[in-house]
Amino acid sequence: MSSGSIEEEKQVSKAAGVYDLDERRRAALAEVDNAKFSWFHVKIACVAGTGFFTDAYDIFSVSIIATMLGYVYTSNHANTLGVNQDLGVKVATPIGNLVGQLLFGWLADVLGRKRMYGIELMIIIVATFGQAVSAQGPGVTITGVIVVWRFLLGVGIGGDYPLSSVISSEFASTRIRGRLMTAVFAFQGWGNLASAIVSVVVIAAFRQQIIHDTTDLRGVDIAWRLIVGLGIIPACVALYFRLTIPETPRFTMDVERNVIQASEDIENVLARRDFYVDEQAVANRVEAPRATRRDFAAYFSKWENMKTLIGTSWSWFALDIAFYGLGLNTSNILQTIGFAGSSAPSGSGQNRYDTLHNVAVGNIILAFGGLIPGYWATFLFVDSWGRKPIQLMGFTILTALFIVMGFGYGAINSTSAGQRAFVFLYCIANFFQNFGPNTTTFIVPGEAFPTRYRSTAHGISAASGKLGAVISQVGFARLQNLSGFRYKFLDHIFEIFALFMLTGIFSTLLIPETKGKTLEELSNEDQHGFVRYVLAASRGRKRSLFFYF
Repeated sequence: MSSGSIEEEKQVSKAAGVYDLDERRRAALAEVDNAKFSWFHVKIACVAGTGFFTDAYDIFSVSIIATMLGYVYTSNHANTLGVNQDLGVKVATPIGNLVGQLLFGWLADVLGRKRMYGIELMIIIVATFGQAVSAQGPGVTITGVIVVWRFLLGVGIGGDYPLSSVISSEFASTRIRGRLMTAVFAFQGWGNLASAIVSVVVIAAFRQQIIHDTTDLRGVDIAWRLIVGLGIIPACVALYFRLTIPETPRFTMDVERNVIQASEDIENVLARRDFYVDEQAVANRVEAPRATRRDFAAYFSKWENMKTLIGTSWSWFALDIAFYGLGLNTSNILQTIGFAGSSAPSGSGQNRYDTLHNVAVGNIILAFGGLIPGYWATFLFVDSWGRKPIQLMGFTILTALFIVMGFGYGAINSTSAGQRAFVFLYCIANFFQNFGPNTTTFIVPGEAFPTRYRSTAHGISAASGKLGAVISQVGFARLQNLSGFRYKFLDHIFEIFALFMLTGIFSTLLIPETKGKTLEELSNEDQHGFVRYVLAASRGRKRSLFFYF
């Protein structure tokens, strides 16, 4: 198009009210940013949070499930799988997470948040059911089958991260955005607790079979399948509501470039009205920055933007080295320090029951003692203290705790009182992971980038974290082999974790403070003149009924 044609079109656009549309866009965004807390915000938190509840249930139940698989499917009914089998079962989900976070993060920016929301939950439901009915055959072991299902499960769980973060941030008002996103993520703690409680109940229900079965261990086999399968229930409950959630006005406005429709959407959201948009309606598309390879490169070639992506990615990577290194191996750690042991003879049914029961109870203690309080401490302070101070505080305290737990491991665990002290320190570490970087690394990438790249950037940051989880699991397994005997290597594990927490302090310095700023301010783009001119009218995209429940 010639420069003269562009100027002519701009003049036509001006006559059609392009400057009014630019102003209308800013006014509509201000309505969202200044909206009072309402029942709609609660609904968003519950719908998005239920997915994280399911995610955590499925991810962290693997620790005790791996122990059960060791009882049932090893030749001597030992209480542990082989190192490589254990690694495969535990690392499959984080690898799937990595794929899902990158894939769904990108698709949500291309196709829309609404169109992708719910698809990832369908994948989780199918993969969970597949695990629960898994069986082995002459050509494949049970662990091989479960690894495949847990990889697919991970893809679905991975998709939940960028979608839930971006949807909650784009609907939230500025003053409560941190608390709303924290409330969504805090469902992870309840999911972790639920997996432990369900494990206790199921293990108690099969107590007699677990103790007295000496050959096929049918009771243990049924128990782990029940623990896995019950994770489908919250996912099924949340599925309908995810499929009927509205598209975020910011996506409609900035990616679909339909300012008028987005303004109407915001009015209906705030008024809690049901409405239907005619798919044949004519829409005026505006010219605004669009997501292209060239635009992506231009945006992130600026240091102020690239350093934010580096900061969010490395902080999540460093945090997940420890978070998943501990979370996926809780049963191993509890057994190592003697907390989940049994006085019954090794190999007996009573020993088997005591070990499983004590591990499940230990997980409940850890959830109540550190995980859940940490999330809600962040909830209380994230919008007053800010994200950056909480993340810096968390990484600093975790560095100190892991130094003590690593270099003082032998001395602390030399007595029964010391073992209890170690569990206390472990709970404190869990607390400051969540009242610290585990929560803030989820929040900041959902705020700090423009709408057209927000989900993609969050997916990149989250995938960096899951890369850390994979490396942590592989390192965990390799150190088990190098140690010469199982679970006598935790001192070195905690020392390594301390090093990564230290690097997290420096990466946190790269991220901006997002407290009290609108998403548009944080995008580092000028919002005046964001809408440049109006393109030719086109048919509106198909819109579904906005259903408020």
